[in-house]
Amino acid sequence: MNIAALRAFLAVAETGSFSRAAERVFLSQPAISKRIAALEAELGTRLFDRIGRRAQLTPAGAALLDRARAILRELDDVKRSIANLSGTIVGELRLATSHHIGLHRLPPALKRFHQTYPEVRLDLRFMDSEKACAAVAQGEIELAIVTLPPAPLPALRVTRIWDDPLEIVVSPAHPLANRAELQAKALLDYPAILPGPGTYTREIILKALGPLRERIQIGMATNYLEVLKMLAAIGLGWSALPRSMIDESLKVVQIKKMVIRRSLGLVTHAGRTLSNAAQAMIAVVQESR
Repeated sequence: MNIAALRAFLAVAETGSFSRAAERVFLSQPAISKRIAALEAELGTRLFDRIGRRAQLTPAGAALLDRARAILRELDDVKRSIANLSGTIVGELRLATSHHIGLHRLPPALKRFHQTYPEVRLDLRFMDSEKACAAVAQGEIELAIVTLPPAPLPALRVTRIWDDPLEIVVSPAHPLANRAELQAKALLDYPAILPGPGTYTREIILKALGPLRERIQIGMATNYLEVLKMLAAIGLGWSALPRSMIDESLKVVQIKKMVIRRSLGLVTHAGRTLSNAAQAMIAVVQESR
């Protein structure tokens, strides 16, 4: 079975579009269509239904999807193992990070890595931590530097790099701004501005609230911490932000017996060989903390 055709198939399946798949693998759309047609001819069945501009998997395509991913992951693993024998640090490194870490934690390490290993091509992708972890588990990304999942995920290996304490914050004009140390139930009277549902950071914040979590008024949600900061600073509600982001535009609300902290760090696949480039990036990040 042609490996290039499998890569084309996976690109179409994941993007739902022949044109977007062509952009992902740097081919023309006719070239993508030709590879899919050849694969369908080899297997003797249609893999996609073309509905308008969408390409939807047929039952046969859905059956092939996981096996195609497994084949390509295994091939990538073999290539990395062989390339590692040379000891050289070259090639492409597919790296994912969250916007917050990419802006506030990672720049010194990225600069040093680029200066030290100029022959490595960085494919740097910004995405939510949850999506980055899923991409590592599926073999799409080799290394993620993100908020670590609050509960272990069996396919992943995680390494904590930074401790990231969070504080409850409000606008200086908010009714809670000048109150003395409060009980957590005081937060129930005001809307919260939190990360979106399903995010690790949201779960960490709600877990710290204990039995009150179901009674919180959630007024707004966004996955960008910089936007959370802005919304809290203009008085639209209270939020929980990393201590490193807090400035004069916000007031910290001291809540008795409440500790909120998340761990930021490295995520790799537990069963995959790391390239020399990924191992070098990990070393640089660990040295820069």
